[in-house]
Amino acid sequence: MKITITGSLGHISKPLAQELIKKGRTVTVISSKPERQKDIEAMGAIAAIGTMEDADFLAAAFKDADIVYVMETMGAHSFMDKNLDLMAAISQIGQNYKQAIEQSGVKQVVHLSSIGAHTNIGNGILAFHYNVENILKQLPSDVSIKFMRPVGFYYNMFAFIPTIKTQGAIVANYGGDSKEPWVSHLDIAAVIAEEMEKPFAGREIRYIASDEVSPNEVAAILGAAIGKPDLKWIAIPDEQMMQGMMAAGMNPAIAKGLVEMNASRRGDVLYEDYNHNRPILSKIKLKEFAKEFAAVYNKQ
Repeated sequence: MKITITGSLGHISKPLAQELIKKGRTVTVISSKPERQKDIEAMGAIAAIGTMEDADFLAAAFKDADIVYVMETMGAHSFMDKNLDLMAAISQIGQNYKQAIEQSGVKQVVHLSSIGAHTNIGNGILAFHYNVENILKQLPSDVSIKFMRPVGFYYNMFAFIPTIKTQGAIVANYGGDSKEPWVSHLDIAAVIAEEMEKPFAGREIRYIASDEVSPNEVAAILGAAIGKPDLKWIAIPDEQMMQGMMAAGMNPAIAKGLVEMNASRRGDVLYEDYNHNRPILSKIKLKEFAKEFAAVYNKQ
């Protein structure tokens, strides 16, 4: 089986490629960085060097693949680009994937989407996942697509480290005792590899989660791991969160989208569809990730 994956050697794409190679699949890894070619080939994969902005390149990389795995990213550094229209840029990547899939003739697609992709209202920056899902749904009906919708990534918790260091607390515009789903990037890779082994038919959606814990439980678990058993999670108003992001130099539209995304955790906006389609939780629990969090925390 030939599989082409996007995402270079990122958090999900690298363990996914490793798992597929272990299963004996022929894997092509797309990367925009020529310096990654050596590492890709050392894994036993084929390197295809080019960008998500080049639909013809993508079509050539997808050609003859049995399955393609597509994901969109701009990188956190782009959040500071005042001239970036993130929604338009991501939608264009989605259009490029659509064009490349049609040109290449591939019939089986796995798309890394996200929780929140069920709507484009009230979910902030996550609306781009809704937009791309709907672009890909315009593909001919003989193209089968599996939309993978992971929840909040554990590794996003590394963003809590600065306020823990400076304020002695986790600070965000949401909080409390309501349980929320979180996921390990390794569990995402494992689920995607599993789905690639199953039959493809039509358009399917699968949520991916590893654990369900409340913000206050997150603070307790991470606090215990870093030797701060009294660590608290402090919820602040949306306006205060927005002001902090703007002061840090973030693109205003992106800052607004991130604040709205976090605000959608309150109530049932973000988790509405997840709660109706709750998955079996995967293996890696927050307490296991907390060890990795502590190692990073102690190095900073």
